[in-house]
Amino acid sequence: MKNAVGREIPESVLAGGREGYQGKGYMDGKYLQKAAPRTRRYENNQESKIVESLAQALRSCGACDGMTFSFHHHLRDGDYVANLVMKAAIEELGLKDLTIAATSLGGAHDPIAAYIEEGKVIGIQTSGIRGRVGEVVSHGKLKTPAIIRSHGGRPRAIEAGEVHIDIAFVAAPTADCMGNCRGIGGKSNCGSLGYAMTDAKYADHVVVVTDCLVDFPNFPASVEAIDVDAVVVVDSIGNPKKIASAAARISQNPRDLMMAENVAKVIAATPWFRDGFSFQTGVGGPSLAANLFLEKYMDERNIKMGWAIGGICGPMVELLKKGKVGKVIDVQDFDLDAVASINQTPGHYEMSASQYANPANKGAFVNKLDFVVLAALEIDTKFNVNVLTGSDGVLRGAPGGHPDTAAGSKVCIIVTPLTRGRMATVCKDVVTVTTPGDCVDVLVTDYGIAVNPLRPDLIDCLDKAGIPHVSIESLQEKAYSLVGTPDDLQWEDKVVAILEARDGTILDVVRKIKPVELA
Repeated sequence: MKNAVGREIPESVLAGGREGYQGKGYMDGKYLQKAAPRTRRYENNQESKIVESLAQALRSCGACDGMTFSFHHHLRDGDYVANLVMKAAIEELGLKDLTIAATSLGGAHDPIAAYIEEGKVIGIQTSGIRGRVGEVVSHGKLKTPAIIRSHGGRPRAIEAGEVHIDIAFVAAPTADCMGNCRGIGGKSNCGSLGYAMTDAKYADHVVVVTDCLVDFPNFPASVEAIDVDAVVVVDSIGNPKKIASAAARISQNPRDLMMAENVAKVIAATPWFRDGFSFQTGVGGPSLAANLFLEKYMDERNIKMGWAIGGICGPMVELLKKGKVGKVIDVQDFDLDAVASINQTPGHYEMSASQYANPANKGAFVNKLDFVVLAALEIDTKFNVNVLTGSDGVLRGAPGGHPDTAAGSKVCIIVTPLTRGRMATVCKDVVTVTTPGDCVDVLVTDYGIAVNPLRPDLIDCLDKAGIPHVSIESLQEKAYSLVGTPDDLQWEDKVVAILEARDGTILDVVRKIKPVELA
């Protein structure tokens, strides 16, 4: 069947009563039965939950074949814990048929690709997939299709019981002997532990892995001892210097700065740019640079930002310190400036991924957002966005909070250059739909601005402000005139990944790439 974004979803994927994507308001008013967390009670006094090794922690939690282990990615490309756990599970305990339910998988997790190829890891459920893991999944090496969810869709699925976590592993920069843990205070600080919170509440067992044991009680705790079964002390949980990526730095490229200034102009032209407005920016040079120009308009109108959310970077922390924003609420830190700020700078707070973006709860922060500025690998003439698969069809990205903030905000702005190298960023059809076009409002490129026809109110705002805009079709035609029409990708029938919309309906599928035949 074809879903609401025109993607053909195989009947096999829809088996068991699953539905194709119906539109961004489809879940509104529906009831969701939450799964009750199952936990093992301790009735005797405990002096410590510290065990000698990861293998011992796995044994104490009853680890066996076929289990699902979860991990969080607050250390991003510097994470060591997922690899250490999987090595202990597979090479020391000999476990097989395992599923990894991670908040994201990247280059740091390349060693896991070998376990997929060996058939020891048979399932992946994640909000991001890059590096060698993305490559082997794209080439059909995973036994079952990977399930890709947004940062809000993931806690929704966990709380609904669609994802059952047998053991959650929490990489903790500091922890005490009972498992109270925080993202600061040690040698491997990562800031917020927002992604680990839902896992710790709903998993059957929780293992805290730390490289800095501190005195009890380690408060205020991000994950509390009441949910923790075991604590393991290792030499290092990761390298925090690899939290920040090149994409998490403000661009100095004149083209990016020009686009960022136009983003700020669009925001300033709307009625929601007023004292106390709310804001999130994605990671990407032009997106982050929009902060600089937005501050200028705030000063001109003598207004302040009420609050900002998301993955937080240094530029937003600087606005907080200047008094230009009232509160910063943080589910993940994207650089060491943000890591150093959380719980230290007044007004900088931590929150869970569920509180951030879960569409099935009654108070997700994204639903109160005025503006979000996001990047894109591709955007098509229906305003559908791809941030997951590359132009070659390989899984090398992450929906992350992209679909959640786009759906929840009053104004979602995509900022991207018209072309990258020899590839058209604005195209007729994206390779994979990760954010549906009915959630995207404005596109800002280096060749012009386009407004989604679904938002005539925004078209009127730009017209009144004298901001020129063009059709997205004209931008696509310009892109093709510059770099040529892209060749269609060749796919096999096998589905290697299923992309869920944030409400759990099926947004798209990714098929196995057909090998290129050499002449």
